[in-house]
Amino acid sequence: MLIKSISVNNFKACQQLVFEPGRFNVIIGSNGSGKSSLLEAIGVISAAMTDRVNNTTLVDRGIRLSTNSLYQSNFKNGRRAPTINFELVWKDNSFNIDEVYTYKVSLNAPNKDNAWRYNTEVLLKGNEKMYGQSGASNMDKNQYVSGLMLKNDPNIQQIKLSLMKLNRYGIFQPNTPTLRGTSSDPYQTEPIGLGGGRLAEALNDILVAGNGEMFGSLYIDDVLELIGWAKEFKITTPKKTNINASVSAARRVIEFSDKYMKSEKKFTAYDASEGALYVLLLLSLAAHERTPAIFAVDNFDHAMNPRLAKVTTRMFSKMILETDKTVFLTTHNPLVLDGLDIQNDDIRLFTMDRLKDGQVKLRRIQVDKTLIDENQPLSRLWVNGRLGGVPELL
Repeated sequence: MLIKSISVNNFKACQQLVFEPGRFNVIIGSNGSGKSSLLEAIGVISAAMTDRVNNTTLVDRGIRLSTNSLYQSNFKNGRRAPTINFELVWKDNSFNIDEVYTYKVSLNAPNKDNAWRYNTEVLLKGNEKMYGQSGASNMDKNQYVSGLMLKNDPNIQQIKLSLMKLNRYGIFQPNTPTLRGTSSDPYQTEPIGLGGGRLAEALNDILVAGNGEMFGSLYIDDVLELIGWAKEFKITTPKKTNINASVSAARRVIEFSDKYMKSEKKFTAYDASEGALYVLLLLSLAAHERTPAIFAVDNFDHAMNPRLAKVTTRMFSKMILETDKTVFLTTHNPLVLDGLDIQNDDIRLFTMDRLKDGQVKLRRIQVDKTLIDENQPLSRLWVNGRLGGVPELL
């Protein structure tokens, strides 16, 4: 599935938003500008077109559960729209790269229950309508489940296979206790939880597949060099020689050897720097064959110093493109931008700003002669306000 465009109308701060993503998408903006809401909007589209929209399918995708009235845009100077609308346009590169499909859905946010109702749902192949339903004309059908998924039509079956790539979409929001293995992950997705759970098991899969020498398309030495202090790491069981017996640990843990310490002194993720764990998580999301084909990472730069974030971005984006995945990232770290090959059209940078009426505006940043003549890194251009996506502070 090659996503061509995404449209969001009347969802939270995204009252009217359209953008054309690439394979590797970085979204910057000030706090509260709507970046996380955009990631969540993609999650609602995922649930709507492959299953249904309710609290369970939203939580499974890492979406914050709001009160029913907060899902819909409700600005002071605007009329409250009756429905929340989404549109996804994509090319199905599993079969015919030249065939364009469009999915449109209009949803009613839940009232007393937690289930969203389908108002209208349409699938187009080019300009040809392949499927369509409306709540008014199909009162005898279940209005709380995607009719597209229930449709038993041979012409739609192959499209459903493509849509399953979007079905596994999730917003990864790793946290340090979960990565250390001392806290359970509330989002138990496979092979890695949205909070970073089961990282040790996923790393073990990658190490076995690479015979201990390769980490996806990277050499293990490249990964170790990125961490800096690590001589090696492996997956083992917790024992009193590598973790305190009073610490609650998972059955499988990451064990490190520090090149500055004696070789027999080993320790687990519990004692490792959190930056190293975030690096391993991100590279695992790109390298593991069973991670989602389309996913998001909120606050991508969390726990990494600026220079580490820059180099990790460069490696991570390269691996994502090599594995034909699609990712959406948010960040507040300017150095992340310097790790982007922004002249590669598969890698796209967007700024998100709040307008005076509260609505959000999304704009793609492209390298043109004006920016090149600035002769400054993207990080400095962002901090200096040349790209947008920064708050107006004194």
